[in-house]
Amino acid sequence: MTRALAEHLCSAALWALAIGALLLTTLLGHAWQQDPKMSGMAGMSTDPSGHPCDDMGSRVNGMSVMGQSMAAMTNHMCITPMRPKQPGDEEKAKALVAEVKATIEKYKDYKKALADGYVIANPTVVQPQYHFTNDANVRLADTQFDPTKPSALLYYQTPTQHYKLEGVMFTDSTSATEDELNERIPLSIARWHEHTNFCGAPANKVSEYHGKNPKFGMFGSIHTKEACQAEGGTFFPVIFSWMIHVFPYENDFKDVFSMNDDVAHVH
Repeated sequence: MTRALAEHLCSAALWALAIGALLLTTLLGHAWQQDPKMSGMAGMSTDPSGHPCDDMGSRVNGMSVMGQSMAAMTNHMCITPMRPKQPGDEEKAKALVAEVKATIEKYKDYKKALADGYVIANPTVVQPQYHFTNDANVRLADTQFDPTKPSALLYYQTPTQHYKLEGVMFTDSTSATEDELNERIPLSIARWHEHTNFCGAPANKVSEYHGKNPKFGMFGSIHTKEACQAEGGTFFPVIFSWMIHVFPYENDFKDVFSMNDDVAHVH
């Protein structure tokens, strides 16, 4: 999710319309979790679904883990902690990357992606990264992992090419456990993330999605249920599924599984 996309959606007259647009263009049909929980583990917290979040990675060192757009959402992000590397993790990740690269080769022609059911999210908005989402693949990802059916294709714009392919996004159900995420892509190699703590502005405060210090939305200062309700907003502990980006044209794992959406990932 890029800042340009989120800010455009938050400019809607009603926050509900913004949320609806996001869902229709990304993860339609996914349940939002309620009643957030907290954990007392040192250096750790949980996301509202009870999964562990790595505060050190997402907050203290956010800029080294993520690009500027995603780092700006640290109050609204849950990132899986890194696990110690296990035998076979690297080989499994390499095989996945090779399979993804072979699968998406034909989608360098973005028109083939459209023909195969991928839909451009907000094509009229200039974005550092464009998501072409496939709703059928998103629904499939809730129950099984198929590396040949990514939930979204990721493109960026060049001076001569409007949609240049750079990678994919995979998703998993909001109810997925850390072990289940690790089974799909080893957590010693890559980090899954989830968008959390969203406060939707009441109709008379939608202007506060914007500005240098926004109060509502993905980049807002409000990130607790109590603060949201005090401002007359509507609080969603979790929105969207677990997600991860894979950039198979990069050479190093840290770049293949980068959380920096502000730069192109093509060599």
